Amino acid sequence: MILCLDIGNSHMHGGVFADQVLKLQFRMASKSGASSDEYGLFLRGVLRENGLDPASITAISLCTVVPEVLYSIKSACQKYFAIEPFVLQAGVKTGLKVGYQNPQEVGADRIAGAIAASHLFPGKNLIIIDLGTAITFCAVSAEQKYLGGVIMPGLKMAMQALAGGASKLGTVEISAPPQTLGRNTINSIQSGLYYGTEGALKNIVTKLSHELFKKQPPMVIGTGGFAALFKSGHIYHDIVPDLVLKGLYLAYTMNQKL
Repeated sequence: MILCLDIGNSHMHGGVFADQVLKLQFRMASKSGASSDEYGLFLRGVLRENGLDPASITAISLCTVVPEVLYSIKSACQKYFAIEPFVLQAGVKTGLKVGYQNPQEVGADRIAGAIAASHLFPGKNLIIIDLGTAITFCAVSAEQKYLGGVIMPGLKMAMQALAGGASKLGTVEISAPPQTLGRNTINSIQSGLYYGTEGALKNIVTKLSHELFKKQPPMVIGTGGFAALFKSGHIYHDIVPDLVLKGLYLAYTMNQKL
């Protein structure tokens, strides 16, 4: 079985693949300065609690956009699983042609998502929207060329900025409001966050499609923790919540064939 770990700014999203099938998913809040023991004990514990023997893990594939956690998580893999993990980073085989001016600037999670989307929807132009701590858009051509993308603040980040910069505004539950017009402060903030983000998503997809894919309109794929919030907004063609985990699995298998 292969353990895949996507370590982001807010959460670590993990999954276990057996015979190409995702058998288990789990999340852990990212903690700055977490030790290898904290990661290792958590990973072994979550596997056991879900009926999996940690000894059955034969490989680990991971990516992170938080460089300072890489040493701890690699040490945890070595100490608690006796495995040297595969790290998705510059220089490994991905099956993509990266068109960024500096390919090393592209987040590994974005590359993982592009790998998986290209595999799931071959021969299609793609726009991948990942709604996490930040909201990222990745444009991938039908020829598997990673063209570039867009980055904007995520919903929680926007809410925290609003609460931190305006003394009379606080944090609210991030959800779709009952109507656009807010009749109290909470609903007003929710409406601004939700419809402001929805409008930005639609506008950016329209502009990217016009600029890059005039002849063959792209498939739009949603992923990330808040993707389902906009399920009814007619933005995506499909939502794949485990897209990055699938990309990590595929990247690992690709690099074993070298």
